Amino acid sequence: MDDLDQNMIRVSRSTNPKAVASVIAKSIGAGHKPKVRAIGAPAVNQAAKACAIAAGFVAPRGILVTYIVGFDDVVGEDGTMISAMFFQPVYG
Repeated sequence: MDDLDQNMIRVSRSTNPKAVASVIAKSIGAGHKPKVRAIGAPAVNQAAKACAIAAGFVAPRGILVTYIVGFDDVVGEDGTMISAMFFQPVYG
């Protein structure tokens, strides 16, 4: 597993936003910048909620988190290209 895969958090429509937020916050606390990837509108909704919750988790420690939002191309199971949205935290 390369460094990119270790910092990738994949979110689906059934993902618990609080659980993902906890992972994001712990990763930020450790000095990492995890990339959160979601495919499809329901998954993007869950990822956005998780990112907002994570920002609230780290705020009491004086860490202000914002996110860069963008798109990735992912190869699907059948070899087709799928667009995915990603959220990359920026903090200082």
